Amino acid sequence: MKLIEDKAQQQGKHRQKNRYWEQNGIQVLRYPLPVGDYILVNDKVQDVLDRKAARGIEPKKMDFLGTYDVCVDSKFSIQELVSDICGKSHERFRDECILSQNNGIRLIILVQNDYEVVYNRNGKTIENYTITDLKDLHKWVNPRLWIFRSGKQAYPGATRGAVLMKACLTMEKKYGVEFQFCSSRDAGKKVVELLTKES
Repeated sequence: MKLIEDKAQQQGKHRQKNRYWEQNGIQVLRYPLPVGDYILVNDKVQDVLDRKAARGIEPKKMDFLGTYDVCVDSKFSIQELVSDICGKSHERFRDECILSQNNGIRLIILVQNDYEVVYNRNGKTIENYTITDLKDLHKWVNPRLWIFRSGKQAYPGATRGAVLMKACLTMEKKYGVEFQFCSSRDAGKKVVELLTKES
């Protein structure tokens, strides 16, 4: 089995996934992708790679349009998801959703998240459990809500779990994007499951 990882993915930040793939004999190639971070190398994708190699040139991201119909875009944390859905990266993320929709590509957003403990300014423990389903996202407590400076909440407008869940549901309905959640240690296995299940 071969996967392509988008060249824009920062190397070194995905060690757990890469370790899983290496241990399971899954080859990972790095090329620019028009949509998503990971795709399965199928016959059409392999044809692009072979034709470009025969000409001695690297594939460009648009060379892969029309070669795959499912991809996984991974988010390192729920906080990264907040940035894409409710923050500064929203327009870029929306454009990727539209590009996938216009090209018949099923875009699955895989959000890695792990159990965490957040402490508020009174030392009270607020526990976040691993979110496994979009419907549970309302339980998520944004750690930024518990950052205080000079006795005042530094980010009172930080996105709350319920707001993020509602925005994700809107994106699903409008653009057909799908949100999945898993722990960091299971992310490599989950990417493979999602890509092979749909191929």
